[in-house]
Amino acid sequence: MKLVEHFKEGLNSPICLTWELTYACNLSCVHCLSSSGRRDPRELSTEECKAVIDELQRMQVFYVNIGGGEPTVRSDFWELVEYAVAHQVGVKFSTNGVKLTPERARWLASTDYVDVQISLDGATAEVNDYVRGPGSYDTAIRAMQNLSDAGFRDFKLSVVMTRHNVGQLDEFKAIADRYGAQLRITRLRPSGRGADTWDELHPTGEQQLDLYNWLVSHGEKVLTGDSFFHLNALGSDPLPGLNLCGAGRVVCLIDPVGDVYACPFAIHEEFLAGNVRDEGGFQKVWTDSELFTELRGPQTGGACTSCSAYDACQGGCMAAKFFTGLPLDGPDPECVKGHGELALQGAGAAPRSHVDHSHRKTRATRKVPVEIGFGPPAGARPDRACDTSPLAGMR
Repeated sequence: MKLVEHFKEGLNSPICLTWELTYACNLSCVHCLSSSGRRDPRELSTEECKAVIDELQRMQVFYVNIGGGEPTVRSDFWELVEYAVAHQVGVKFSTNGVKLTPERARWLASTDYVDVQISLDGATAEVNDYVRGPGSYDTAIRAMQNLSDAGFRDFKLSVVMTRHNVGQLDEFKAIADRYGAQLRITRLRPSGRGADTWDELHPTGEQQLDLYNWLVSHGEKVLTGDSFFHLNALGSDPLPGLNLCGAGRVVCLIDPVGDVYACPFAIHEEFLAGNVRDEGGFQKVWTDSELFTELRGPQTGGACTSCSAYDACQGGCMAAKFFTGLPLDGPDPECVKGHGELALQGAGAAPRSHVDHSHRKTRATRKVPVEIGFGPPAGARPDRACDTSPLAGMR
């Protein structure tokens, strides 16, 4: 049996676990998949977090992807990182860089089993700050400079692909090289606040082709989070990666209040499997939840199985389908064969997440001018299986 077939049936413990420690964040990114901003008063305490880490150690989870919100704003963040490393659970955390001082960068550079991912969604301040907020570009660059000065090599520069930055791929790669980082690009999903800006931000069909061609040329040196396997239908050169939705099979998410979801991009009651505060903790949710058992069973693939490209794209992303109102066994909304666009014409109202900690009490679409950011077309540990996580790339 091929390794990927074992993954389809699920594993005794997740290869990669995403853990959002807090919904608190100093930014209000318009595509934030968890609609973060304000802290939830119910979030797990320091002792509860340590108990989860103890459980992950017993389950032999190699490492955990920590995010948020902005995880470093938790007062116990560094304490929890140290505790995890001391208990043989490696840590990779995603940050906008707000707390990465020169002193902290030096500490990180001297620490084993810790990796850092800096989020930047524009190769220029103009493009980045429209999406992530004023001053966020300078904050991220300063953090990367601090890590570079401290001698931290191969940290990750993480970019969510939008129609405003696809033309900047070469520039992103140059920035990563400048600071001794590794470029990681990931797909925009219509979840959280991303649902409000999906129509404005997701790449056009032409840009999808540009992205595919660029990845074919540069993919061996660039992490992708396995999030672009829907593009495999564009050509005979497969993109490197697992080519499988790992939701509930090899990946999952623990949110700040302990809720366990099948996928980091699908924070919705439909994909809620349990809570780490329940009897049996995280392990019982992972091994016994009805949802995860269902996801690990045979999947039909629906109408997509009749498409010649099905073996290449596997029907696309579960979360992208769900949050655009498409059936889970239907085509991806960005299907490169055009089936998604056709299906969207008959789709009903798209579901919305029940979780929203945005600074604003009501959702508001933040208009992003279509003309900005366009340029000329651009032509460790093994962790590919967990690269479905937004925080992947452990060194």
